[in-house]
Amino acid sequence: MDIHSHLLPGIDDGAKDEEDSNRLINTLMGYGFSQFITTPHVLTGVWNNTTKGIKTIEKKALQSQIKNNITVPFKAAAEYLMDDTFMSLFKSEQLLTLKDNYVLVEMSYLNPPMQLFDILFELQLAGYKPILAHPERYIFYYKNLDAYKKLKKAGCLFQINLLSVTGYYGKQVLDISKMLLDEDMIDYAGSDAHHTRHTESLKNPILLKKYSNLEKALNKNSDFKF
Repeated sequence: MDIHSHLLPGIDDGAKDEEDSNRLINTLMGYGFSQFITTPHVLTGVWNNTTKGIKTIEKKALQSQIKNNITVPFKAAAEYLMDDTFMSLFKSEQLLTLKDNYVLVEMSYLNPPMQLFDILFELQLAGYKPILAHPERYIFYYKNLDAYKKLKKAGCLFQINLLSVTGYYGKQVLDISKMLLDEDMIDYAGSDAHHTRHTESLKNPILLKKYSNLEKALNKNSDFKF
């Protein structure tokens, strides 16, 4: 099961149109994924997606899949950027979750938000359980295991990108991936597939000596079956 992808057409920097979306889904199915929770970006000023807008595109995508004989279970949630507008968003409306109260969140790749731990506290106070997308890609935490431990202590679950362990994003991301996996800090795994370069690169070899914690994370994705 894949819990993080960008397969809805024309809604963010993922699939461009229905044909592109169906192509990506078919490729991922070929790797053995049997269910998808796709997670379009909600990023104020860039991807101003709303729950209503995402659900509308989801309905159209499901109709397209039926027309193209794609029978894989598929639903939409969202990937929320923790920025200065996020707190007001989850206090004013219901977020799209992976399942129950589990919500996928991310940070800027440049630096963490100044109010990061306030956001995480308030998010949980509002009843949500945060899953931090691709923690290994936040290079500002490079070799800083204590920073990751602090995030864990603050209630974050971690979702690794499968491409990270192939070296797709570079050596630093690979190094952080190895560290987090070796420390058994990764809870879930996802493709984070946006386009065919991503899906094709999933064929690349995994650059790990030990696979057990990655396999455990992939198996734990079944928590979100629907």
